[in-house]
Amino acid sequence: MKEQYERLDVIVVGAHPDDVEIACGGTIASLVEQGYRVGIIDLTDGEPTPLSPSPDVRRAEAMAAAHVLGVHVRKILDFTNRRLMDGFEERVALAKEFRKYRPKLVIGFGNKTPMASPDHFQAMQITDAAVFYSRLTKWDDIFEGLPVHCIERQLYFRLQFEPAAIVGFENQITVDISKTIEKKIASIACYKTQFPAARAHVFHRVRGLAIAAGAAAGCDAGEIFACTRPIPAIDLFEAAGLRRST
Repeated sequence: MKEQYERLDVIVVGAHPDDVEIACGGTIASLVEQGYRVGIIDLTDGEPTPLSPSPDVRRAEAMAAAHVLGVHVRKILDFTNRRLMDGFEERVALAKEFRKYRPKLVIGFGNKTPMASPDHFQAMQITDAAVFYSRLTKWDDIFEGLPVHCIERQLYFRLQFEPAAIVGFENQITVDISKTIEKKIASIACYKTQFPAARAHVFHRVRGLAIAAGAAAGCDAGEIFACTRPIPAIDLFEAAGLRRST
């Protein structure tokens, strides 16, 4: 069964289509350009919403956004928008995807999003649990024979409508997305039902927060990630964002 699924380097998990584009679309595009195999998993289809005529339209928008970013796999699971809850079924379903695609890195929500969808925090809890479930042995009946897989690193993103820091985590990374900020914006623009002309301010806000995050780190645009654990470095020079002289 393992051979049926091509291995991914990174899986990014969102509650709804458009979450990961807003949070870290620039990083996703950058990873793809660097040659990494990247997948997106949405736990729900995000519907209903006020302006989308059907789930099929939202799914088409999601696939168009995935194409803009260049991702290799995008899957939308069958859980229900507005009713997403951290439960055993949800945890196992996501852990099965991790076992199928065997990523080294998983990225997902890193906190609550007050006055926004409570699905986001539920998605964080589901992702945390699925990372753990993915590596548990002696559970073949639950995982239908899918082999165990140990994810090496987990990072948290924030939606780029929020303050620059992810509160509560000492270790954070800013990814330079100066070269991919336009792909990020273009991927968000694929969601025409979610961001019509009347919501053009969303694009300005996303761009502005990326510029602010980048400025704090010394680049033109950035996306911030929190590390669930400190990340060790062998090459301190490289870890400090420096390059060897030629």
